[in-house]
Amino acid sequence: MLCSRISDKIIYMEHRDGFVKHQINSFGYAIEGLVYSFQKGLHFRIHILAFALVSVLGFIFSISLLEWLAVILISSAVIAAEALNTAIEETCNLLHPDLHPKAKLAKHCAAGGVLILSIAAVIIGLLIFIPKIFG
Repeated sequence: MLCSRISDKIIYMEHRDGFVKHQINSFGYAIEGLVYSFQKGLHFRIHILAFALVSVLGFIFSISLLEWLAVILISSAVIAAEALNTAIEETCNLLHPDLHPKAKLAKHCAAGGVLILSIAAVIIGLLIFIPKIFG
């Protein structure tokens, strides 16, 4: 065990893998979470499909670099929020297998956050593509 002295107290820390191995493991866990979100979440798959469609439209209409940045940022935010929503739902289901009012509220709040970002994504998409389609 590793130990260090802080304020005359000895704190024992658990041995950790090396930095690179730790980062590789963390990356693997993140990929596992994304795969789970994709497999379990219909809305996660819908957001991935929407991002793919918007990307195709972006190439067709030759959107600018700034427009690409907006599309990538808002799409990433929506997809990340959906993954977090899945994590919150799974945690609530683990802690409260039966319906619990607070767990239900936590799930609804998480879904509300995804909804806010999704509405913003639609607005950004309309601002970018309507002038190109009808202009």
